Amino acid sequence: MEVFEAIQKRHSVRAYESTSVPEEKLMRILEAGRLAPSAGNIQPWHFIVVRDFEKRKKLAEARWAKFLAESPIVIVGCGDQKASPRWFMVDVAIAMQNMVLTAVSEGLGTCWVGSFDEDEVRRMLKIPDNYRIVALLAIGYPREKFDLTEKVLHLIRRRKKIEEIVSFEEFGKWK
Repeated sequence: MEVFEAIQKRHSVRAYESTSVPEEKLMRILEAGRLAPSAGNIQPWHFIVVRDFEKRKKLAEARWAKFLAESPIVIVGCGDQKASPRWFMVDVAIAMQNMVLTAVSEGLGTCWVGSFDEDEVRRMLKIPDNYRIVALLAIGYPREKFDLTEKVLHLIRRRKKIEEIVSFEEFGKWK
């Protein structure tokens, strides 16, 4: 699958099959994160792969994260704020987007999750104090599920036209 095709096919998946993700696919996804660029090549990221059901269930207690309990894998993306105080969040986000696109190219679904209690996740996963949790990433095989909220949201909030988000030479100027 070409990169642009993966970008077009990517969408937030909030329902997963119980099928486990093959190790070779997981390792390709993690390698895609490792290969991401970072400011000064500091690579301030650390990724925690959570497969344990009880831990995923605990992560799913956050308001907008209920589906994490059924996602066979949750990757917790952390950034070392001491190693890269200004750029760790951007660097981790870039690495996680590499993971998202690789997962899509592997036939998997993902959902980027920002709904979590950082202190609780930190304690549960024994994350050192110099690391901040940037995001959680659900990964697995998508399960068909009718989601009325998602359908309505996509009707109300369609993708903006390129002319609405791009300017040439100065803000608000289209070609």
